[in-house]
Amino acid sequence: MTAPVFVVEEVPAGPEFVLDGPEGRHAVSVKRLNPGEDVVLTDGRGHWAEGVVKAAEGKDRLVVMDLNSIAEEPEPDVRITVVQALPKGDRGELAVETMTETGVDAIVPWQASRCITQWRGDRGAKSLAKWRATAREAGKQSRRVRFPDVAEAMTTKQVAALLAGADLAIVLHEDRDTPSGALATAELPKAGSVVLVVGPEGGVSPEELAVFAEAGAHPCRLGRSVLRTSTAGTAAVAVLLARTGRWS
Repeated sequence: MTAPVFVVEEVPAGPEFVLDGPEGRHAVSVKRLNPGEDVVLTDGRGHWAEGVVKAAEGKDRLVVMDLNSIAEEPEPDVRITVVQALPKGDRGELAVETMTETGVDAIVPWQASRCITQWRGDRGAKSLAKWRATAREAGKQSRRVRFPDVAEAMTTKQVAALLAGADLAIVLHEDRDTPSGALATAELPKAGSVVLVVGPEGGVSPEELAVFAEAGAHPCRLGRSVLRTSTAGTAAVAVLLARTGRWS
């Protein structure tokens, strides 16, 4: 089993480091790590270092030793961004969690016209904070050292601008009356950015489809079944990662 991951502001290098605060508490009181066990410290931005537990002190201090070198995981050749329409309730955090575990590189909350959930004022700020915290925790749990970026919520116009700048722009769409190819056979760039839009439970509206098409996005289907908005992004990311070789 791979070593557990803990997040630090800046990855240390040297003979010894004390992990304290919430991360230290999790290591000592929850994970109950013992001397001699391996750990990984990361900043979540691709930098990381392996170390060995020297001692656990109190309830929230873990002394880590042998942090001799800092490594960096390079940016992927093909960067995958999912524009996620806002789901109801806590299904947004579920989508963020599973997409992070799968390997998405960036997540953009989207206030689609058919979204029941509305991010406004304090509620919007709290919801965004939850998405970002979920991405961080899921990144740790899945042993990632480069966590996905979770952007501020975007309007349809802003999403269209994002799609226009992508090397490949896709809108997941299940309507049989809309000509669309399969995501599993779409031509992918060898390098650059892929931006994929996941609509709300009520679907992407015709007006939004038109705006996205004008920005260069192509409708694609996942398969015969229709997935919920909270799971479609994860399935799509899995298809793309397998095809780009990142799962090989």
